[in-house]
Amino acid sequence: MAKTALITGITGQDGSYLAELLLERGYRVVGMTRRTSTDVHERIAHLVDDIEFVSGDLLDQTSMTKIVDAVRPHEVYNLAAQSFVPTSWQQPVLTGEFTALGVTRVLEAIRAVDPAIRFYQASSSEMFGKVVEVPQRETTAFYPRSPYGVAKVYGHWITVNYRESFNMYAVSGILFNHESPRRGKEFVTRKISDGVARIKLGLAKHLALGNLDAQRDWGFAGDYVRAMWLMLQQDSPDDYVIATNRTHSVRDFVRIAFEAAGLGSFESYVVQDERFMRPAEVDLLIGDPAKARERLGWTPEVGFEALVEMMVRADIDRLSPLVRV
Repeated sequence: MAKTALITGITGQDGSYLAELLLERGYRVVGMTRRTSTDVHERIAHLVDDIEFVSGDLLDQTSMTKIVDAVRPHEVYNLAAQSFVPTSWQQPVLTGEFTALGVTRVLEAIRAVDPAIRFYQASSSEMFGKVVEVPQRETTAFYPRSPYGVAKVYGHWITVNYRESFNMYAVSGILFNHESPRRGKEFVTRKISDGVARIKLGLAKHLALGNLDAQRDWGFAGDYVRAMWLMLQQDSPDDYVIATNRTHSVRDFVRIAFEAAGLGSFESYVVQDERFMRPAEVDLLIGDPAKARERLGWTPEVGFEALVEMMVRADIDRLSPLVRV
């Protein structure tokens, strides 16, 4: 009998890749979306005939409980959040409602309907913030440096609390930065690949960025959703760091992106803009995925350079029709 998975945040980058993976594995996939007057299914347009959709909201406990009761999933993947760090400074209360308390609402819905449902929470490397050790692992203390990071810490610990208090199969994946051509253009990696493509095609002359020296552990989203699924297939629940154990600066990303587009050195194209600097920058984020490798058998398949080239190529292909018109 096919398993049923409920995915919140299915229209996002991770939701789209996870839906593909689960459909390939024979799951019945149900995606929860917020009711809007505009179409937000761009990333999953190729999957809409294979996915069931339900309307709900992480801000509304009643809707969450009704959805879980109606769908009766075997697995719930909570990927929905206000996930853009700069916006969390502009809307800190809303970020807390979605990204922190929203997790509690999903857990409460599962506990009320069927505590045997397996639950995955999307935690984040931003929880480490002002890092206390390098690399970061499951036992590293959290020191978040943004409202988003703080909210994610709450979501992480409430998941642990429900697991330990109610014997629920509830796990958190502490995912480091993971990117793809489906990443939103407000994120720096996609901003770079889109900007480079525009410069390559003569649609722009410059690319404005913030801190070029910020360093991150970047991987491919398609690899990371595989880790999410693996976490819910184990005999016992536990939390895992998912990362590449390699770090690169924004400057590295920019350099490879311009080279991939055949534009040579980036220095004459890139300008730094104070508007894109964070009020409190995180330190060196680099994850140690040893536990995931040993217990889940998970390793990333797409390297950093290949990821950057993939994103640049996809944006050039996407924008090329604008030049031919």
